Amino acid sequence: MQKIVRKKQLNPEISLIEFEAKDLAIAANPGQFVILRVNETGERFPLTIYDFNCEKGTVTVVCQAIGVSTKKLCALNEGDSILDVVGPLGHATKVKNIGKVICIGGGVGTAEAYPIAKAMQREGNDVEVIIGSRIKDLIICEQEIREFCDKVYVTTDDGSHGRKGFVTDVLRELLQKDTYDMVFAIGPLIMMKMVCEMTKARSIRTLVSLNSIMIDGTGMCGGCRIQYSGEAKFTCVDGPEFDGHLVDFNDVMLRQERYKSKEKSALDHYEKQCRIGLK
Repeated sequence: MQKIVRKKQLNPEISLIEFEAKDLAIAANPGQFVILRVNETGERFPLTIYDFNCEKGTVTVVCQAIGVSTKKLCALNEGDSILDVVGPLGHATKVKNIGKVICIGGGVGTAEAYPIAKAMQREGNDVEVIIGSRIKDLIICEQEIREFCDKVYVTTDDGSHGRKGFVTDVLRELLQKDTYDMVFAIGPLIMMKMVCEMTKARSIRTLVSLNSIMIDGTGMCGGCRIQYSGEAKFTCVDGPEFDGHLVDFNDVMLRQERYKSKEKSALDHYEKQCRIGLK
């Protein structure tokens, strides 16, 4: 059981949750994630490590309430406990002095971009951050990022905060004016795909963090399988960071669509696929 010591509502949909996990905090690094289960009837789901404090023995995650289990987590308060947390999982970001770096966060992906941008800045890199969301109320972590980064660009689809447009609009302008050594992109799949198409044309190394559907986090279930440079990889054990120019985004997006349900549950869809396989 991991006790929640701090909860902050970032906006109506997204909560910041800090919980006790001493061993996890000591071992954690930027870019890694945890898989947690709220209660005995809850499903296992992954969340990127937003922050960790070795002295306090705590780990912080940011969660968007969009499904049954994430809504359960966001409904908890300080003093409540999470049933179990496994981690840190995945490969940590290789933080080193690279040069000029752009970190891009889309939606809740901004919470994942934050620790990477902060770590890269700490290593002496010239870091610029682009964050975006649909509307002003869904922008997160802006002030936290501004505390260590002077070059922060904010976009909203409707122009309610920052400039109207998408993160790729800002990226295009930056790439036209200057040269960069690396780009990190974390957010919706279509956003990461567009970013990679823009940077590939300029041969700029680009890393993306893939938050595919995960169950066990050890590569056994195969739920997070992707096509990477023509080979099958698992985001939980081979990632979550990958060279975006080698990711088959069309395949990843198709796989995610299979888990979405409009009228039928994911279980019904799974059963249907099994029956087709038996014919």
